[in-house]
Amino acid sequence: MTHTEAGPVAAPLPCGRYVGSISAILTMKTASSIRRAIEGIPAGEPFTSSSLLGHGTRAAVDHALSRLARSGIITRVARGVFVRPRVSRYVGSVLPGPEAVARAVASRTGAKVQVSGAAAAAELQLSTQQPLAQVFHTSGATRRFRMGALEVTLQHVTPRRLALAGRPAGTALAALWYLGKSEVDEAVIEQVRRKLSVGEFEALKAASPYQPAWMAAAFRRHEQSGRHG
Repeated sequence: MTHTEAGPVAAPLPCGRYVGSISAILTMKTASSIRRAIEGIPAGEPFTSSSLLGHGTRAAVDHALSRLARSGIITRVARGVFVRPRVSRYVGSVLPGPEAVARAVASRTGAKVQVSGAAAAAELQLSTQQPLAQVFHTSGATRRFRMGALEVTLQHVTPRRLALAGRPAGTALAALWYLGKSEVDEAVIEQVRRKLSVGEFEALKAASPYQPAWMAAAFRRHEQSGRHG
């Protein structure tokens, strides 16, 4: 405290303390902004640290996420991927599955993601083999990440295999690619038709520009066989 003719005047803060005070205020504002953003994300939906960079620097975002994870508000499910867990009265916290996390990882670069052909064939009951590995096809680069002890692979494939990614018709397209020319005939196409809604099956048929010749031929034979009626 100093004094002047007009009375006592508060001494200015030392420069270091002033900068530290401003930094603390900014950090608190960043943390508050990040927490509000996270609260706007549905519980159970994974998100990446990169998606929050609009709220602060990389260091500030990482620090805020680390504190929220330590407090139990969010859970880290993979490197750079977090979730606000859904809570079940029966099993407690419910974390997202590998496909949802794979989509979050791919979203960093805007890449498409589709279940692998093996998983798609099993899902549509076109194959009795259940894939052991967690593999997803992507338009991005091939990469692997871990969810605890589980290894998940994002495998790059050509764009034509991802033409209908993210919808039932895309799952069917992936399954047909996986089964291949020797197994896909009009009977298999009929099985697919019965699994899809009318709209999704029509979308699959209309995707002929993205189908190999043998697959398009199988659809034509199915059309001619009258099984679609």
